[in-house]
Amino acid sequence: MAKPNRIFLIGPMGAGKTTIGKNLARQLGLDFIDSDQEIQSRTGVDIPTIFEYEGEEGFRDREQAVIDELTQLDQRVLATGGGAVLRPLNRRNLSARGIVVYLACSPEQQYERTYRDRRRPLLQTEDPLARLRELMAEREPLYRETADYVVSTEGRPASAVAREILERVS
Repeated sequence: MAKPNRIFLIGPMGAGKTTIGKNLARQLGLDFIDSDQEIQSRTGVDIPTIFEYEGEEGFRDREQAVIDELTQLDQRVLATGGGAVLRPLNRRNLSARGIVVYLACSPEQQYERTYRDRRRPLLQTEDPLARLRELMAEREPLYRETADYVVSTEGRPASAVAREILERVS
């Protein structure tokens, strides 16, 4: 089987998409790109600032344009934002243009990995764990619908998850 040249990582915030994506790209000799980082570099501001001035809808518009563009590039591992699956066009583009891996982990694991991070606008709330549970309830069916593979990152090092992905997609 040929080496895959487009792998797209989806999943909730804190699942490890960026860390695992970099590891996977290195092992496959592909470039790594993170859609959130790409949006920040293009706008010159961080995501909380985009949320503040344009709202979540404005951010999702930017995200959709970036994902449309990045999913057409070969030789890439792409890590998407946790909410990328909310838009039907994103789901279609991801599914049609590459191998989609859903990095799954519990809201409790997400919380452990993200609760100190002030750059996550959706967690700036009284009860971040409850918010993570709400987001998971809404997004989990979309992650599963979009994914070719589901890989758990729960309590696992990035290198082990990357190896499992490699075994599955190669």
